[in-house]
Amino acid sequence: MKSLLKVIQLFKNENTLIEKAVKDNREAQHALFEMHAPKMLSVCRYYIKDLQHAEEAMLNGFYKVFSNLKSFKGEGSFEGWIRRIMVRESISFLRKQKQIEFSMETVEIEHDFTNNIETEIEVAEIQQLIDTLPEGYKVVFVMYAIEGYKHHEIAEALNITEGTSKSQLFKARNMLQQKINDLNKTSYGTP
Repeated sequence: MKSLLKVIQLFKNENTLIEKAVKDNREAQHALFEMHAPKMLSVCRYYIKDLQHAEEAMLNGFYKVFSNLKSFKGEGSFEGWIRRIMVRESISFLRKQKQIEFSMETVEIEHDFTNNIETEIEVAEIQQLIDTLPEGYKVVFVMYAIEGYKHHEIAEALNITEGTSKSQLFKARNMLQQKINDLNKTSYGTP
């Protein structure tokens, strides 16, 4: 007896999925969600310490993605478009929780530095260290160092001044570097 294996290839590429999802095709929407959810959860997790709250922000973000899918013009990457929605949704979540506070104290920054924190620790440990930063520091640090936003974009998104953004980043980097140094000292057995 000859068995038949029927392989159904629902969608060949992301553009086809997007076209179908715009027409409220639930299978296409589900496929897009499955394709992008793991990365987008990690984006939300950068900002939101609690995984369940990060998942909530991600789901709210995907609701907005599918509600506004018709506005995606295909300029730039679809993933980048979704990512911007997730960043805004995460910041909105933190605002609703009243967790973001910014130190208005300005720090003179002599030079703009690149990401110069050197360490041998694992990514999960770095995320844990980032989670210990005050929320204002953390949000600016993640937006700048991880997401690649410029200070004027951060200032606009968070409704703060560019100087406050630079100051928060400077303080976040210093605090992170100190935490990494402390962790390295304890890891290598020195006091």
